[in-house]
Amino acid sequence: MSRLVIVVEKATDWGSYYPSDNVVTAHDYLKEPIGSDDERTQVINLCRSYKYLGTGYYVSLLAEARGHKVIPSVRTINDLRRRSLYGLDIDDLNQKLAKFLPDGGRDTTDFGVLVYFGETSSDSLEDIARQVFETFPCPILRIEFERERVWQIAAIKPTGLHTLSDQQEDAFAQALDKFSKKLWRKPRARKKFRFDLAMLADPGDPMPPSNKRALKSFVEAGAELGIEVDTLTKNDYTKLAEYDGLFIRETTALDNHTYRFANKAEKEDMVVIDDPSSILKCTNKIYLHDLLRSRKLATPRTEILYRDDPKKIAELPDLLGFPIVLKIPDGSFSRGIVKAENPEQLKSAVDDLFQHTALVLAQEFMFTEFDWRIGVLNREPLYACKYFMSRGHWQIYNHGAKGTAKSGGFETLPVRSTPADVLKLALKATAPIGDGLYGVDLKQAGDRLVVIEVNDNPSIDAGVEDAYLGDDLYRRIMDEFLRRMERKRLGQRG
Repeated sequence: MSRLVIVVEKATDWGSYYPSDNVVTAHDYLKEPIGSDDERTQVINLCRSYKYLGTGYYVSLLAEARGHKVIPSVRTINDLRRRSLYGLDIDDLNQKLAKFLPDGGRDTTDFGVLVYFGETSSDSLEDIARQVFETFPCPILRIEFERERVWQIAAIKPTGLHTLSDQQEDAFAQALDKFSKKLWRKPRARKKFRFDLAMLADPGDPMPPSNKRALKSFVEAGAELGIEVDTLTKNDYTKLAEYDGLFIRETTALDNHTYRFANKAEKEDMVVIDDPSSILKCTNKIYLHDLLRSRKLATPRTEILYRDDPKKIAELPDLLGFPIVLKIPDGSFSRGIVKAENPEQLKSAVDDLFQHTALVLAQEFMFTEFDWRIGVLNREPLYACKYFMSRGHWQIYNHGAKGTAKSGGFETLPVRSTPADVLKLALKATAPIGDGLYGVDLKQAGDRLVVIEVNDNPSIDAGVEDAYLGDDLYRRIMDEFLRRMERKRLGQRG
């Protein structure tokens, strides 16, 4: 069961809103703990100021000490005082603000907007408001902009509830209701769970890491262990802090919401798989290749191509021979991979790929009937599969011209029946990455065994990866979450 506590500095600050048992004064909250040890508590700190060692600061500090999830956190309060963090990744800030506020011929313009839980009344600034809130989760923020030739963020300031006008109070109330919707609702009668786990998935993804039946199996396995698994989407970012852990079942990338979710979960001291470091190391093939090479692990012969180095491209046939496999750094599920059979195909493929990336990976072609996939969890082998090439194709996935994708067959076998050298190389490949959940792809041609890549978000589909272990595969993964969440809780109490 979850409880929402809204803390205000003075009772009059809540005077414009409906009375609620959820609202307490800062004095009462600081004086006496609220909630019980087995009750999850979310605190929204609406004090007038978060000044260091002030009342608002101590509300957030003691909330964290009591194991409550609080917004803003002490980390956020401290970060808001550091202007160096205002350099957010907003490439089109100047363009958006120029449309929103004409310059009127002046060289310098100042402008500010209020943001309530990441919401703003300015449609053209919604993305900016969301990014700022994701970086600095705080109930009410004022973003101040300035323009001297180009727009930039001049300041991000927390604002008190008592400063709002009637119209602004209405906007705040709507945002608060939306933000706390899950917590306000009447709890349904259900089994009591020890932990809550958020599972991030995209129901619209045509090639997700886990199919619907597998996602359901994760939920069922979690329930058996006392973990309530809720499926979240990318629109549920603000709910993330309500959970004890995050399990990402979406295809990860550094430039999309999956990395922001992982980063947020880690900052909230949640158990998270895939963790941000694993996403960073695995999703870029250039980074991963360099990491594996530094550990002297066997990989296909590889060359890195640079957009402005035509000489290296011309040397490729001599270095690697034909066919040559070209890969964009962040491709997945066999996408962004091209095979060049001759110099003409090589030039055409390189020119096309350099439209999307400054660096391209070029590798020797190694044909095998299947790729090994070894699932690794917490530095131990979890499952073993053979993925066979798609019929009449050189890859596991054959992406058709109409956007469809067909895959080859598979064989799932016991880990104990897998060749020892395959398991050993898979564990060596994941060792420098972390102790999360990984899928290691390897090729074996005669006596030669090489690592193709390490996936931070491996496929776990019902009917494929679980073909040997069955429900036990899902239980083992949920049991690892349980072990880590129990360790976190013990550490917090200690």
